[in-house]
Amino acid sequence: MAQQVEVCGTSREPSNERLPSSLRRTTALYQVDLADSRAVAKLIDEVRPDLIAHLAAQADVYKSWTNPAETIVNNIVGELNILQGVIATGTNPVILIPGSNEEYGFARPEELPVRESNPLRPINPYGVSKVAQDMLAYQYFASHKLRCIRVRPFNHIGPRQSAGFVVSAFAKQIAQIEAGLQEPVVRVGNLAAKRDFTDVRDVVRAYHLLLLHGEPGEVYNLGSGRSVPIASILAMLIALAKVPIATEVDPERLRPLDLPETLCDYTKLHERTGWEPQIPIEQTLADTLNYWREVIG
Repeated sequence: MAQQVEVCGTSREPSNERLPSSLRRTTALYQVDLADSRAVAKLIDEVRPDLIAHLAAQADVYKSWTNPAETIVNNIVGELNILQGVIATGTNPVILIPGSNEEYGFARPEELPVRESNPLRPINPYGVSKVAQDMLAYQYFASHKLRCIRVRPFNHIGPRQSAGFVVSAFAKQIAQIEAGLQEPVVRVGNLAAKRDFTDVRDVVRAYHLLLLHGEPGEVYNLGSGRSVPIASILAMLIALAKVPIATEVDPERLRPLDLPETLCDYTKLHERTGWEPQIPIEQTLADTLNYWREVIG
């Protein structure tokens, strides 16, 4: 029999409208700004959680270039308030702190696939903020004995992802083209880059397993172990389109500095939890495109 759990979440919005209708009966959504330390501590004291997954962040790498201060302050302070709130309330939850593969920055060819022991060489403000979050979680584990588990997820994709991310941006444009809302041209950035993509549903399953079985103080890579060129992702999505589509490079979609390739070694995660990716990328792309078709209507 499946174990029953109570799920609580936070939002800066004043209602449950951001939740899918299927979750509104089983999920309590609290209006809390994680930058408000008193509100965070009050919520932790009220809920008394057994598990905390701190998933809130400014996660747009491009935006981190245009507004680095907001990214760094937002990502560090939100986590700090949660950790301090746990101490202030005398609770003892397991706390999952996701970092990012962007912490590794430029991995040399001989360092691929990247292991947790690889040097951290972030090349953008978002990556710097994630290194800070990572180290902050370790410091609170070492100094305050909080049960922090760190994870460094590589690119994850799937339905409901913001159009600020590459796969969702492509899928949204294709859905708009099919609906006659955009000329039949997908605007793209750097198609030569290779990325390690994992379906978000596999990622959530990994997070849950780490909350239950991860070792506090440790850090785990999370990815598919497969590197795919962005050009191949675009080609697969265009093959699913209902109309002919061309592509065009948009200079505004090019980053000042971009990683040539990411590739994850998830051996440590697998050995600890048994996790492996299950959803093939072809299904992920089809589901993402169908999601945008429903949204566009």
